Amino acid sequence: MEREKEEGNIEYKLMVKPNSKERLEELATQLMYRINEGGGEAFYELGVSNDGQLLGLNEEEARQSFEAMDKICEMIGATYIVIRKERGKRGDVYELLVRRSRDVPPIMMNLVLLGNVDAGKSTLKGVLVTGKLDDGNGSAMSAVARYPHELRMRRSSSVSIHILGFDDKGNSVNDSIPYNEPEIYMKSSKLVNLIDLAGHFRYLKTTLRGVLGSLPDYALLVVGANAGIIGSFKEHLGIAIALGIPVVIVMTKIDATPREVAMKNLRDVIKILKLPGINRIPIIVRELNDAAVAARYMTHGKIVPIFLVSNVTGQGLSLLKSFLNMLPPRVAWKERAKKGFLCYIDQKYIIPGAGLVVAGLVEYGSVSEGDQVLLGPFDDGSFKTVRVRSIQVNRLPVSRAVAGEMAGFAITGVDQEDVRRGMVLLGSGREVRATWKFKAEIKVLHHPTTIRVGYEPVIHVHTIKQTSRLIKSSKEYMRTGDSGEVVFKFLHRPEYILKGDVFIFREGTTRGIGRVLELL
Repeated sequence: MEREKEEGNIEYKLMVKPNSKERLEELATQLMYRINEGGGEAFYELGVSNDGQLLGLNEEEARQSFEAMDKICEMIGATYIVIRKERGKRGDVYELLVRRSRDVPPIMMNLVLLGNVDAGKSTLKGVLVTGKLDDGNGSAMSAVARYPHELRMRRSSSVSIHILGFDDKGNSVNDSIPYNEPEIYMKSSKLVNLIDLAGHFRYLKTTLRGVLGSLPDYALLVVGANAGIIGSFKEHLGIAIALGIPVVIVMTKIDATPREVAMKNLRDVIKILKLPGINRIPIIVRELNDAAVAARYMTHGKIVPIFLVSNVTGQGLSLLKSFLNMLPPRVAWKERAKKGFLCYIDQKYIIPGAGLVVAGLVEYGSVSEGDQVLLGPFDDGSFKTVRVRSIQVNRLPVSRAVAGEMAGFAITGVDQEDVRRGMVLLGSGREVRATWKFKAEIKVLHHPTTIRVGYEPVIHVHTIKQTSRLIKSSKEYMRTGDSGEVVFKFLHRPEYILKGDVFIFREGTTRGIGRVLELL
């Protein structure tokens, strides 16, 4: 193994044997540091020297080390599970996943489900969140579909979010109780938001909103073993790669596909992952050790684990759940929570007894019941003060929502017709600014001809979707693969965007990605 690093959430220990109360306190402080570095989780390698040698522990040394870990974890309110055991030079090497015990809020992680229509995304999500296998006739999808037409067509057309919870020991909370978001939230030490997105090309704008509006830690790219890499598979893979989102491949319908067909389509997936421009390392996960290795190195973005599952027989599902439990969050929500409150509005409702409710991901900071926040920008660039009457997270009434949570806010002081998707709620400490024009660095991913000044694409950033015009460019013409600095101007209304925001622009078959350099 590589040498131990002072930063990060991975700690090497040749043996854990505190010989004094002071040493026990030092080890507890060290563990807390590693947990905080990992956003609530850490990996401990027992039997490994600081320079990465796998020496191992004998039975007595292992017993003493685990007894010490029990005491240390109790001191700081953490738990651990052994996720891997290997043979070292003179004994066994143990890999531990250490997790902060149930906290409010629990550890949060966002996963977007991508893939072609009919690949089985909604069915997979239904099986994961209900703990019940599919009957082969749509029972799992029916448990998570939002609209009747989605059931009739067996096709998602909206952004649908359900939660998968894990307790301190890594067990799926969803498997032990009927699906109930408040109860799962309260019983989980780690929550995975499974964000199911539309797979059909006609719903691309909805898919982009789901990806850009949810700040996903990872993308779960689902492909049917019977159909392979057809339809929007390549498009969705390209979007994830362009946005720097690590990808996990889940190949479904293994039970219903002839082996030779499934293996051919698996080889096609592996081949496309190795193409220049993608350059990923595929790993077929066949056992728990594979899942543990993949989870540990996923944050680097270079490896792509591949799971072979059946939503009907259950094949491969336990490995996938174990992997999701071990997978570390990438987004540093704890650091984001220290900044001023910011939430982009994704949905709005009128609910009897509550009035106007807006919902979205809390991207920064926190907000409490009774707080006054700014809503905007309106078409004239202004912002209006509104009051947060009540808050719900996962349908559970709470007094406070923090960064990383998908929350609903009942607000007063504004009419429903004046609120639109893409507006923001801002707390104190946030710059109040409505932007018409911005400078960006862009790369053209695909365009059949050339792009020049006057080009009018649709820009997707956060939950914002608006047509803009290219009014200045560092190059007279831009084609597929070209990069350059440009200035865009929104055509209909100003928006609230931030320096450094990543966006996607599209027009017809044109696709491009950009980063905001300067607000003008």
